[in-house]
Amino acid sequence: MNYLSQYFSELIGLTNEMAPYLLFGFLFAGILKVYFPKRLLIKYMGQSNALASLNASILGVPMPLCSCGVLPTGISLYRNGASRGSTNSFLISTPQTGVDSILVTYSMLGLPFAVIRPVVALVTGFLGGVFTNLFVRDSGKNHVPTSAELEEETPRTLLYMLRYAFVDFLQDISKWLIIGLLLAALIAVILPDDFFTEYVTNDFAGMLIILLASIPLYVCATASVPIAAVLLMKGLSPGAILVFLMAGPATNAASITVLGKTLGRKTTMIYLITIITGALIFGSFINVLPPSWFDIMSHHGHHNHEHGGLIPYWLQIGSSIILVLLVINGYLQKYFFKKSINTMNTNDLTNNFITVKVSGMTCNHCKNNVETSLKKLNIVDDAVADIVTNLVALKGENIDLEKVKATVEELGYNYEGVLK
Repeated sequence: MNYLSQYFSELIGLTNEMAPYLLFGFLFAGILKVYFPKRLLIKYMGQSNALASLNASILGVPMPLCSCGVLPTGISLYRNGASRGSTNSFLISTPQTGVDSILVTYSMLGLPFAVIRPVVALVTGFLGGVFTNLFVRDSGKNHVPTSAELEEETPRTLLYMLRYAFVDFLQDISKWLIIGLLLAALIAVILPDDFFTEYVTNDFAGMLIILLASIPLYVCATASVPIAAVLLMKGLSPGAILVFLMAGPATNAASITVLGKTLGRKTTMIYLITIITGALIFGSFINVLPPSWFDIMSHHGHHNHEHGGLIPYWLQIGSSIILVLLVINGYLQKYFFKKSINTMNTNDLTNNFITVKVSGMTCNHCKNNVETSLKKLNIVDDAVADIVTNLVALKGENIDLEKVKATVEELGYNYEGVLK
């Protein structure tokens, strides 16, 4: 019973600490979505040179996209004119960090990590793009979008911005955020305080262990922070923590497979080598910095997780309550109140209404990407995707399923045919 109460105490403490910064990060994510048009990304990412790679990396750092969301976005940019090198830069820098995770990193790991993390994402993204340009020939066959295709489709309204920030975007990371918090609280309870100092005495060995565990697994940039904070307090070196914060969000088995299929094996190998090498080099670097820079115990009581009194306790509690209510609302919207394929009027559309199965859609970015791309086909009048069932309903006369399949697979998803 003591362990159970300690677990919930840790869980509430971690949630209280993250919530205010997380809510502000969500708001900023909504502002970026609405007021930063996608055509600017394509404009500055079209060339196979170092400047385009730098632009892509700079643009990717604040983007609040985890690896499941960045894949369709990056592939879409590539299909719409971005070079292979700048696409790789974007895919490397974006999932490592974002406005929401930078704020949460500051709240739980302190200022040094909050500064180092985006800098590392920027540098590794830039280098990944440069190496891609050097070793992989860009085919130059990308579709160059017309001005009409680049017209911003995102409604620039306050209501849409708030909905994206606190419903759509929150839905995309809520599952991993919950898992991250539950796992962090569990680690805090079951691991002895001196576990890593006792059993992992070599810092480089610690980085390698964390790297091997991080590459195939998925954890988003924000959800990785509470786990990292607990591991740091248990004695894991700052370098190993940085490795986890880099490799965990930026790599997983699914994204590696999709990248290989879309951008080619050489580009994917450069992507992996850049992240792995960068993680080990930067991890080794911060291990020689003054340990006091990363001493979060002075800011975090072991049980109360208070960050130096910067955020009043009442605001932490209030933010946690709001966050929990938003997460609950997100699940209600996703499973009960969403626009369903059944809302499409099929009474008199027997001949021009079909439902196809598309696997690999894991978030609202995936859903929007599939719907938008299919609607651009002149054979499709309307498209509604459902990420829960992996079904896509299509309206249109004489729908060409081969074109639908080609469009879906170009985006990196799996077309599995018409629903019987």
